[in-house]
Order: sequence, then C-alpha cells, then structure tokens
Amino acid sequence: MGSNKAFLGIITAAVVGALIGLLIAPEDGYKTRKKIKRKTNSLASDLIEALEKSKQKVSDATDTIQEKGSQYADEAAAKVDEYADAAGKEINKF
Repeated sequence: MGSNKAFLGIITAAVVGALIGLLIAPEDGYKTRKKIKRKTNSLASDLIEALEKSKQKVSDATDTIQEKGSQYADEAAAKVDEYADAAGKEINKF
C-alpha cells in the first residue's frame, strides 16, 4: 500500500511540475497546450501501465493464496483422517 501511495505522489508531483513549467514557459498558447496534451497522454499511459502491473501482482498473489489455502486444507483433512483412524484403532482395542 505504501509503494502505491508513493507512486501516486510521484506521478502527481510530475504532472503538477510539468504543468507549471509549461504554463510559465515563454511560448505561445497553441504550443503550450499541445505540450500539455502530449505530456498528459504520456503520463496517463504510464499510469495505466503501472495499474496493469499492480493488477497482475494482485492476481498472482490471489492465486498463491488460493493454492496455499487448498494445500493447507488438504493437509488438515489428511491429519483428520489420520487421527480418526488412530482413534478407531484405539476404540477397537477395548
């Protein structure tokens, strides 16, 4: 969670810095607007790419958790069977 906040902070700072730099630049309005549009599109693409990577990491983590959960459930079921067999043998001794 902390790395996502840091990433969003960096993106926000970059956008604000770029906009301020472009707005105070000594160029005409058309060129400035064109640069703002180009930079915004570039930053949006970078953000979408970062979100896709985050989505993939979450998906991978979910798969890992499901696999581990299934493994633990299988191990628990095997232990239950083992203990039930042992209990049955002890009952049969009486």
